[in-house]
Amino acid sequence: MGCTTVADMAGYDTATMNRDAARSYSQVVSSTTSKGAIDKTSNTSIRVQRVFKRLKPYAVKANTTGIPFNWKMNVIRSPELNAWAMPGGKMAVYTGMVEKLKLTDAEIAAIIGHEMTHALEEHSKKDAGQQILTGLALQFGGAAIQAKTGLNSEAVGLISKYGIDKPFSRSQESEADATGILLMAQAGYNPAAGISVWEKMEAVKGRSNAVVTLMSTHPNSQQRINKIKALLPEVTPIYQAASKAPNGK
Repeated sequence: MGCTTVADMAGYDTATMNRDAARSYSQVVSSTTSKGAIDKTSNTSIRVQRVFKRLKPYAVKANTTGIPFNWKMNVIRSPELNAWAMPGGKMAVYTGMVEKLKLTDAEIAAIIGHEMTHALEEHSKKDAGQQILTGLALQFGGAAIQAKTGLNSEAVGLISKYGIDKPFSRSQESEADATGILLMAQAGYNPAAGISVWEKMEAVKGRSNAVVTLMSTHPNSQQRINKIKALLPEVTPIYQAASKAPNGK
């Protein structure tokens, strides 16, 4: 899935990187709140938060960085097909992603699990300062952010600081896909939804310049679908066991 990236923080250790991201995240959330763009009440927001809460315990268990993450999720009211995770587990999902693609809860779980994996695997740190903010996202300029979300110039500046037009490597994307569907399976969401998300992306390709931009900078979606299909025999039994548990579904 598409990822927003970050530069100028090469050499930061995990704790420092997480603290810096947390400060920036707090500023962005505060500014977005002041513009009325933080969504806490819609059905979309309720669904995203519910899925996030179910995945979170498994993300906590999967953290091998040696530094506990303080996972946070905010839902941003915006038409953008966008979601991201900062170092240390600071996340956002844009309502446009859920609503335009008509995502099921399991498909939301596929997106969140994928982004959680980028943070857990510290792909940003491994890419020597190119990628600190991760995201299932389009890359867009500050003016576009301001026009589409209503953020003020301070928030736009922070997001621009943390975003450059470079995708994660194919191996990192594959890793995020693989661990992401494992997390969702553990939480009781059907991992096959990792396939249907990309099928939906393919279905809207050509009807939206935004989606074309997203898909043109990241691995071929059919290749990703094929790789996820190959993993289903391994993760489906985990999903089936979890779905039989009292809290599974």
